[in-house]
Amino acid sequence: MSNVIVVGSQWGDEGKGKIVDWLSNKADAVVRFQGGHNAGHTLVIDGKVYKLSLLPSGIVRGKKSFIGNGVVLDLWALAKEIEAVSHKGINITADLLSISETTSLILSYHRELDTAREHKLDGIKIGTTGRGIGPAYEDKIGRRAIRLCDIFDKRNLKKKIENALFHHNPIRKGLGINEVKSVDILNQLNDITNFIEPYVSNIWNDLIRLQNEEKNILFEGAQGMLLDNDHGTYPFVTSSNTISSQASIGSGLGIIKNCFTLGITKAYLTRVGEGPFPTEQNNSIGEKLGKIGNEFGTVTGRKRRCGWLDLVLLKQSVNICGIHGLALTKLDVLDHFEKINVCISYDFNGKKYNYLPPIISSTDNLKAEYIELDGWMESTRGCRNFNELPRNAKKYIEMLREITGVEISLLSTSPERKDTILFKDPF
Repeated sequence: MSNVIVVGSQWGDEGKGKIVDWLSNKADAVVRFQGGHNAGHTLVIDGKVYKLSLLPSGIVRGKKSFIGNGVVLDLWALAKEIEAVSHKGINITADLLSISETTSLILSYHRELDTAREHKLDGIKIGTTGRGIGPAYEDKIGRRAIRLCDIFDKRNLKKKIENALFHHNPIRKGLGINEVKSVDILNQLNDITNFIEPYVSNIWNDLIRLQNEEKNILFEGAQGMLLDNDHGTYPFVTSSNTISSQASIGSGLGIIKNCFTLGITKAYLTRVGEGPFPTEQNNSIGEKLGKIGNEFGTVTGRKRRCGWLDLVLLKQSVNICGIHGLALTKLDVLDHFEKINVCISYDFNGKKYNYLPPIISSTDNLKAEYIELDGWMESTRGCRNFNELPRNAKKYIEMLREITGVEISLLSTSPERKDTILFKDPF
């Protein structure tokens, strides 16, 4: 038995979906443990493209999949996703998918608040996707969330909705949007109750049983460590904890035994939305990285900001997440650069830093210090053997290993599952 936690080591969009899909071959179960439907995972399987936001990536391989209590769940978005994959031949049954009964729900008033508040802000704009993720997590912490189990408790559901609206309606009034009536929310939930009921389960009990049976469990994180609510580039972060230890909290499996933490790492760096980005390239280099890498959000379609790989931030992720190995993705995007820069330290107001100072909200006064490497100007796309790689591509990989102090476990050379070089199997 062994378990694997997959986390993004950057600001998300590292290619976790393909890696989870690849690893799911050896997994008995796959678990989503945080986030919502703002994070998309793209899988390419036998030429078919699957874009998942809530469903664990292993589900397209027929692996038992769980959505944990750490997720905030939009039932209507899930219904659309299940319908979309069914059109591609995957039937999502209750035997295949289980959802924690204590998962907090994203309701219509969360989405409306998210959008209205972002548009009204005069100060710091976070760059939210407007899907209600943040407001839903706020309600969870404020102890007014509607959880999945609540929608089957018809006697008390109306009271719980009214309790939530006691908080929301005054805010809506201040923002100039109409107040919500509890009966409207009740009707929305009643319309979807029959759809969701077969999937609801006590998943922490299921996961403990699987672990006791010495099954392999794969924990699938969304977004990336640098968007963690505590350890990321606050306040330009998501509303949940994205680091590896959240896998225990967000699934209910308190002690994850024999665990390997795999950090998914893009060979360059991207970011969506606002916030500091020390190695961002607002120039032809950034445009080239974005064009070759097709850097647009899976869910939002938003153009991603692009820059050179930042090993200061990567080492920060390695240390905070306890990463045992890296899965390097999108190396082929660098095939087209004669020279490649990699950030190894910062200078901030004349002082050297080997981490990103938490007071940084803008990188105007932060200087990224680079080493310059020779590119390889040869194709690495589709390589399935390390010896096939160009000499300078091998040097780039070795440099990452030496500076981070962490082994490269996997190298992805295209979105296709089979185009993967294995150095060390996390399972």
